[in-house]
Amino acid sequence: MVYVDGFIVPVPKKNLAAYRTLARKAGRIWKEYGALEFKECVADDVKVGKWTSFPRSVKRKPNETVVFSYIVYKSRRDRDRINAKVMKDPRLAKMMAGKDMPFDGKRMIYGGFKTIVDL
Repeated sequence: MVYVDGFIVPVPKKNLAAYRTLARKAGRIWKEYGALEFKECVADDVKVGKWTSFPRSVKRKPNETVVFSYIVYKSRRDRDRINAKVMKDPRLAKMMAGKDMPFDGKRMIYGGFKTIVDL
């Protein structure tokens, strides 16, 4: 079954267009190296929960929205191989450098997931 990297990140609403531009460029790089899918999804029906929720998980501020993203790979092995190449790619390094980032990477949550159901 496929392997998935998942991400949740707070993005200032005023930076959403810049985030989308960055994500499109990054997604092309991941797909170029073999990722099967690259999705970026902005919060639409996401409420702040009493104890936990997507907004609480990233300490969302009033001027921010939450973006849920995922990348699909053939396997964990493919994911590790692809990510090693992506992280060395100078195009990505250039996009992620400096204070021009359209989001606070310190509050990003991410991880790799094994698929247990695939319909």
